[in-house]
Amino acid sequence: MRIYLDTCSVNRPLDDKNQSRIALEAEAILAVLSACDAGLHALVSSDILLFEIGRNPHPQRNALASEIVARAVDNIALTDSIRDRAQVFEKAGIRPLDALHLAAAEAGNVDFFCTCDDRLYKRAKGWLDVQVRVLTPLELAQEVLP
Repeated sequence: MRIYLDTCSVNRPLDDKNQSRIALEAEAILAVLSACDAGLHALVSSDILLFEIGRNPHPQRNALASEIVARAVDNIALTDSIRDRAQVFEKAGIRPLDALHLAAAEAGNVDFFCTCDDRLYKRAKGWLDVQVRVLTPLELAQEVLP
């Protein structure tokens, strides 16, 4: 299966784990990454993801997130068709960068799009025209781990 982690999912293992939700999501993401490293699934990245990670003002978090994304077997280049599709998502109330992530995942024939962003999750799940399954980290782990 092809898996796309949006920026908040990539960063989740780097977040403060004092809250149980964050700790559980971080463990789920790490387990999914291990499954990808083992060749059970394919981690997919995008130009949008690389751009957003590069904007992180914290050098250590930026470096660690970049290491995670470097494990991807495929990178989805930003195209005009992705921009056009993202505009459709924006009209449905999805924020611009989130819309680009979602459109890139669709264009890259990704099976699962993972996000920790509750707002994005609810909007994408509630919209029937999304061509990729949108999951939380815990849902993704349940779906793809043996």
